[in-house]
Amino acid sequence: MAELQGVFPILPTIFHADGSVDEAGMANVFEYILGAGAAGVVFPGLASEYDMLTAEERLHLTARLGEWNRGRVPLIVGASAKTVEEAIAFARAGGEAGAQAAMVLTPHRHAGDAEAMAAFFERLHAESGVAVMLQNAPAPMGVGLGVDEVVALAARVPGIEYVKEETMPSGHRITALSEQAGRSQVRAVFGGAGARYVLDELGRGAVGTMPACEITEVHVAMLAAWAAGDHARARELFERTLPLLSMQAVFRWRLTKAVLLRRGLIASDKVRAPGPALDAFDQRELDILLDRIADLLPLDRVPGQAQRIR
Repeated sequence: MAELQGVFPILPTIFHADGSVDEAGMANVFEYILGAGAAGVVFPGLASEYDMLTAEERLHLTARLGEWNRGRVPLIVGASAKTVEEAIAFARAGGEAGAQAAMVLTPHRHAGDAEAMAAFFERLHAESGVAVMLQNAPAPMGVGLGVDEVVALAARVPGIEYVKEETMPSGHRITALSEQAGRSQVRAVFGGAGARYVLDELGRGAVGTMPACEITEVHVAMLAAWAAGDHARARELFERTLPLLSMQAVFRWRLTKAVLLRRGLIASDKVRAPGPALDAFDQRELDILLDRIADLLPLDRVPGQAQRIR
């Protein structure tokens, strides 16, 4: 099994204007992510609007992802669900598609019950046969376990081999998890939160990041510079992209799709998830932010022509 490390963007679910799934659009974005040099891909995650998909859509698209990938890069399947039975089904589907791990949020129904939480993940791993990546996100997405709770859970469930730490302050938690790694089977810790804290996370022991996908080539260049010891270049790239990431913190998947549409990768920026929409002022601001990093986003890496929305 290849080590999981580097940039693992979240593949968004692309929809037609009528709200139906656009598989061709998703395949197009997937090829862009690989062409931009990503180490692997995650689907579905929060940035995929996974909670807006039916179980049938998730299972079908996971299988399609395996077909598109054909073993080219490591895959991580999102298997978060309300019940352990659903989580097992999603993780199994990921394993059949070639996923090396199943990323799962801590279930709300077991908050405060360490025994029930451990039983959930023990059964998930035992019945799916897929390594688990514990996604430790804060409420309302997840439970937001403390470091000692994460370590104890991973020690109790050997199938938990990875952690995606997103509870703030994530840097402090990654430091503590790295220091206590010997107490469990955790092989590596990833950062999240849209890569808004990525350099701090890397400096504290994270092996990679799982951002949204719209500027994948910049995140790849950033982590490559960091790994090569060129921290000044990594920081330059980070600081240049931070205004866009700050805007994304507000608009989430809508911002991701607005950028993908401008880059000619998708035909519609339709979303199913609720949330604030970009108004005319936001659209102009987004144009300005993208113009300021245009040299980092070469158009010859993506098919089609860049589009503008005024």
